[in-house]
Amino acid sequence: MTKVRLEFDEVTIYRPKKRWYLYFVVMIEHPTDKNKMILTTLPEEPIKLSKRHENSFQFDTDDFGSEGLYVFSRNLPKDKELNVHVYLRHSRKKTRNLGGILQDIDKGIGKDSFDLVEDIVGTTKPWLSIAKKAVPLVGRILKSIPDRDFGFLSAFEKFGKEFDETYEIDRAKDFTGDASLVYSWSIDD
Repeated sequence: MTKVRLEFDEVTIYRPKKRWYLYFVVMIEHPTDKNKMILTTLPEEPIKLSKRHENSFQFDTDDFGSEGLYVFSRNLPKDKELNVHVYLRHSRKKTRNLGGILQDIDKGIGKDSFDLVEDIVGTTKPWLSIAKKAVPLVGRILKSIPDRDFGFLSAFEKFGKEFDETYEIDRAKDFTGDASLVYSWSIDD
């Protein structure tokens, strides 16, 4: 079975401040239930950007074998399309319980939130399973959390013929706020 893999390669902030504690909230289609989405936070602890980073953080390098921040790996859907939402946040605290964010979302969604699942998309990280109809609530719930919001971007991908010629394609997009992300999709047979 063909698998698709998503990694984050670089995040850049377009604000004058030089110190940030960044984390991502990632939401993807559930791999086995078309009526659900799953979401998680990345990484385990917020990424600390200091003055030396110049508001940009690279997860991979040009070194042979270097990889980005692993997000997930899963079977390629039959329609060869995958919907991924990425939110970038700045914690106002040096240490942040990112699991608490999932609890806040779980509580805010209520009956349309299901359970925490692990080992579902090639990672042992817990993912919160929610109903697709609850997706619009996620952004509103995140705005109620007292962290800075750098916005949202869609990493939706239609895996077309370009993936026949190369196994990995880099994409660069701006968040709706003052930041951008370089990420890569790869295909593994």
